[in-house]
Amino acid sequence: MAIRMSRIIMKSSTTGDVPKGHFAVYVGEKQKKRFVIPISFLSQPLFQGLLSQAEEEFGFAHPMGGVTIPCSKDVFIDLTSRLNRI
Repeated sequence: MAIRMSRIIMKSSTTGDVPKGHFAVYVGEKQKKRFVIPISFLSQPLFQGLLSQAEEEFGFAHPMGGVTIPCSKDVFIDLTSRLNRI
């Protein structure tokens, strides 16, 4: 029997540790946390909504140097846990 591991990884380091098929995003309203998530999330409508919000707030100049998602860490974790079940 295979064990299904969570597809979202919270990281504290900044570079060089993104596995193939994943990308890093920064999440948070005041203090940003770095998450490494699968690229398959890009095709999900829920995640695309977050990206649209990020585009409205930051355009394409993200202050952290990577994609910055303008929502709370708790909202992001809730949303990505729903994407893990799809």
